[in-house]
Amino acid sequence: MLTCFIRYEIDPYKKDAFEEYARNWGQAIPRCGADLIGYFAPHEGTTTTAYGVYTLPNLAAYEAYRTRLMADPLGQENYRFAKKEQFIRREERQFYKLASGPHTTRIEP
Repeated sequence: MLTCFIRYEIDPYKKDAFEEYARNWGQAIPRCGADLIGYFAPHEGTTTTAYGVYTLPNLAAYEAYRTRLMADPLGQENYRFAKKEQFIRREERQFYKLASGPHTTRIEP
């Protein structure tokens, strides 16, 4: 399993636009085949860093997912929205594999 972490540098005055963008991905990403963990907007501390996190079984699944996402109507619209509103200043995408598993059962407090 691979986990993709996307780090965004966003315009702090356009956080609402980023949150709309994130909600749109909340619909399009799962529909196109990735397991979306979530998009995270600034709340406390930095006002310019946001994240998106999702998982896929492998890089082949990622390539198929990206192809579906580029053809998805909401995906296309969301890319246009980001370009038009220019709330994303920078985007970095990195892939990681889980190194700590398997995990034991969490004890409830």
